[in-house]
Amino acid sequence: MPVKQIHLAAHFPGVNNTTVWSDPKSGSQIDFDSFTHLAETAEHGRFDFFFLAEGLRLREMKGRIHDLDVAGRPESLTVLSALSAVTTRLGLAATVNSTFNEPYEVARRLATLDHLSAGRAAWNVVTSWDAFTGENFRRGGYLAEEDRYNRAREFLRTARELWDSWTHGDLVADPASGTFARPGAGTFAHHGPQFDIAGRFNAPRPPQGHPVIIQAGDSPEGREFAAAEADVIFSRHGTLEDGRAFYKDVKSRLARYGRRPDELKIMPAVTYVLGDTEEDAAERAADIRRAQVTPQGALAYLEGYWGRDLSGHDPDGPLPDIEPDLGEGVSKGRAQFRGDRGETVRRWRALAGERGLTIRELVIEATGRQTFVGTPRSVADQIDEFVQTDAADGFVLVPHLTPTGLDDLVDHVVPLLQEKGVFRADYTGPTLRDHLGLEAR
Repeated sequence: MPVKQIHLAAHFPGVNNTTVWSDPKSGSQIDFDSFTHLAETAEHGRFDFFFLAEGLRLREMKGRIHDLDVAGRPESLTVLSALSAVTTRLGLAATVNSTFNEPYEVARRLATLDHLSAGRAAWNVVTSWDAFTGENFRRGGYLAEEDRYNRAREFLRTARELWDSWTHGDLVADPASGTFARPGAGTFAHHGPQFDIAGRFNAPRPPQGHPVIIQAGDSPEGREFAAAEADVIFSRHGTLEDGRAFYKDVKSRLARYGRRPDELKIMPAVTYVLGDTEEDAAERAADIRRAQVTPQGALAYLEGYWGRDLSGHDPDGPLPDIEPDLGEGVSKGRAQFRGDRGETVRRWRALAGERGLTIRELVIEATGRQTFVGTPRSVADQIDEFVQTDAADGFVLVPHLTPTGLDDLVDHVVPLLQEKGVFRADYTGPTLRDHLGLEAR
C-alpha cells in the first residue's frame, strides 16, 4: 500500500496551559511580529494551516482573571487577515463561535478572508456552553448542549447558503454591456427554527467555494456533527490506542452522509519536546512540564475541582483532606471543570495515594504530558507511526514558546518526514483545500 501523506498545522500558543510565558525566550502574545514569526515558520515548513483559538470572555478563578487571559486574545479573523498579506500558501484557520454570532456576518468575514488570501481560509466551528460567557452578549444566558449543536448545524448550513448565493461566474464586469454583476447574484432566503433571514449577500463567492470547516467537539454529538459537516476534526487523543479507536469511530460515521473516509481529516492537537538524545529530551520535557504547572497554578487548578479556597495548602504537600464543595465552584469560564467533579476528585485521590504524588505532581500528571518526546529522528518516526497506522491523518502542533517554539521542529523534524516521503517537499496548489486533498465546494 502507498504511504499516507501527513498533514501538519501550527497552533499559536497564545492563551492555554501549554504556554510558558515566564521563559526568557518567550515573546509577546499580542504583537503582530509574534504572529508573523510563527506563521512564516509554519509556511517555511510547508504546513497546511496556521490556527488561532478564541475565547469570548476572560476566565476567572475566585473572581480574579486567569493570568494567561490577561496576555491578550486578539480577534482571530482580524489577525489572519493581516497574516494573509505576509504569507502566500499557508492556510489561515480561525475559531469563530456559533452560539453568540450571526450567520450573515460570520459568512461575510470568512468570505473576505478567503478572497484576501486567495483561497486559504478555514473556520473552526465551536459552541459556548456557559451563562458566564453569555453575559457578554445581548441574548445572554446559554443553550443546552443539544440546542447548541442544533444552532451550530443550522448556522453552518445558513453560511453555506450565503456563500452559494453567488456563483464563480456572477461577477461579469463587461464594459460593453455595462453589466458588472449578474442580476440576482447574492439573493438568499433562509427560513428555519434558529434563523429566519432573507436578502442579498454582499461578498462574492469565496475562491474555495466554501472555506474549510473544522470541528473540535469530542462528544457523540460533536463526532456526528464532524462526520456530517466538517473537513477537519481536532481530537485530544494522544496515544496510539486511543487515537486508533477515535479514528475508526469517526471515519465509520461518514458513510451515512454519503462521504468517503478521506473527506474528513483527523488531526489531534499535540505537544512535543526535542533533544540531542532521548535522555536529554526526557529531561527537557520534565522541566517544561514543571514550568507549565507552577506552584500557584497547581493550587488554582485543584481549586477548580474542589470548589474551595486552597491557598493555605502546600503545593508540594499532599492533597487536601477536606471534601470538595460540588456547588457552583470557584471557577468561571473554564470548560475543563465541567462534568462530575466529585468523581474526578475520587480518582485523583486514588492516584495520588497509589503513587505518593504531591498536589503539584498530581496536576502535572492529570493535565497531560508532551505527546512526542525524543530526538528529531524518533519524533519523526512517532508522528509517522500514528498516521500510517490510522491513529491520525496529521497533527496540530502546539509549541510551548511564543513565537519561536516551532523553529526546531521545522528545521530538524520536517526534513526527516520529507526524507521518508510522507510529507510534501513543496506546496502543490494555492488553496487550503489543495493542501488537505479536498475538493472545492
